[in-house]
Amino acid sequence: MAKKVRQLSNQEIAAFCGQLSFIVKAGITLQEGLLMMAEDLKGGEGAVLLGQLLEHVEMGQPLAYALRESGVFPDYMVNMVQIGEAAGRLEEVLDALAAYYQHSEALSRAIHSSITYPLVMIAVMVAVILVIIIEVLPVFQEVFAQLGGEVSAFVQGMMDFGATVSRYSAWIIGALVALVLAFLILRSFPKGRGALSALYAAIFRKTNDTLSSGRFASAMALMLSSGMDVDECLDMATDLIEDERVRRKIAAAREQVAAGEGFANAIVSAGLFAGLYGKMVTIGFQTGALDGVMHKIAARYEEETDRRLGALIAALEPTLVAILSIIVGMILLSVMLPLLGVMSAIG
Repeated sequence: MAKKVRQLSNQEIAAFCGQLSFIVKAGITLQEGLLMMAEDLKGGEGAVLLGQLLEHVEMGQPLAYALRESGVFPDYMVNMVQIGEAAGRLEEVLDALAAYYQHSEALSRAIHSSITYPLVMIAVMVAVILVIIIEVLPVFQEVFAQLGGEVSAFVQGMMDFGATVSRYSAWIIGALVALVLAFLILRSFPKGRGALSALYAAIFRKTNDTLSSGRFASAMALMLSSGMDVDECLDMATDLIEDERVRRKIAAAREQVAAGEGFANAIVSAGLFAGLYGKMVTIGFQTGALDGVMHKIAARYEEETDRRLGALIAALEPTLVAILSIIVGMILLSVMLPLLGVMSAIG
């Protein structure tokens, strides 16, 4: 077996499929195409991987076998390439895979942005509040003492909290670093990524449902257009979706199809598509245009996911700014109003 290297990203897989599709379209053999791609990279990890693929292809083995042996391509992609080779539609499958993984990369970046931005804003908010509590409030306390006044219980409590944070700052920073490292380690394992995905799904349930439904529709469109029957499509789609709720719905649809229920009715009954989308699936199944309908549904879900993520990010910024302004305003007012009262009494 070829030596395994790191897992490829969605962007790298999309680029690989796109280049290989172009090569197949041009009538170039896989051997020549893989060799050309390796020479273009001029060494490095990518060239080594392409060399490993080329060895298998030159031995007369299918491309899907070479991809599986490399250990760096997802099972979904490998299975689709295998289907494309068997059906004589490798070019179409590679094109569809390139578009699919490009879209997956865009969605991953959008999700990453939707999580990272509020975390950065929260970190800035905490930093500003801590600076006010630790550095600014003690100055006002000294002013009050010189004027013969006392700070309010609220301000005193905030300063006591700030003193505690300052005293144990090294421990707090160490704990935060440990949390970040634990998060990164968790992400490096499949079970850890699954747990984080489950947490995201619980927090952003509606957006996650839309995202998972879109991925299911996109995968079904790709598989149906490759000549697979609906049973095989549902089997492979289960492995593609991470959301456990959607996986259970797919499993329910598979059971209904196995029991003799029509595909469209099973999909709607399982709750995978509802309303207009359910009707579209029914019509597509009856007219033999199910793959085209799935493409349209996937595109609509993509637009809806982008809209939801955009709305979420747009709403978070003013909300976090408003919260920061209220907290800072409360702290300053609790200091300034008593200070003005003391100065008025002295005057």
